[in-house]
Amino acid sequence: QVQLVESGGGLVQAGGSLTLSCAISGIMFSRNAMGWYRQAPGRQREWVATITTGGSIVYADSVKGRFTISNDNLKNTMSLQMNSLKPEDTAVYYCEADDNLGNDHWGQGTQVTVSS
Repeated sequence: QVQLVESGGGLVQAGGSLTLSCAISGIMFSRNAMGWYRQAPGRQREWVATITTGGSIVYADSVKGRFTISNDNLKNTMSLQMNSLKPEDTAVYYCEADDNLGNDHWGQGTQVTVSS
């Protein structure tokens, strides 16, 4: 059974930093794509960053240069280091991972609030 559990959200002032973590079970890290998404109030969920099956990393333009995605195969965790946070980064952040059949699995989300 695939499970994803996010942690690390909170309230931070603009310009500050936060690190989100996602504990993942039931997925082989070396074979499956995984990433982070976010959803702000009144807006659709948007993609933030992905680690592809080949290990490549891609970012949305809105976070490029400020956010860093990584995973730890030994600890079965994925992280999102967020620096230089802006009020427009305020959202619920979700981690996502594909299983061996290509099905999406999602965590429950963690709130990030950036005050101006």
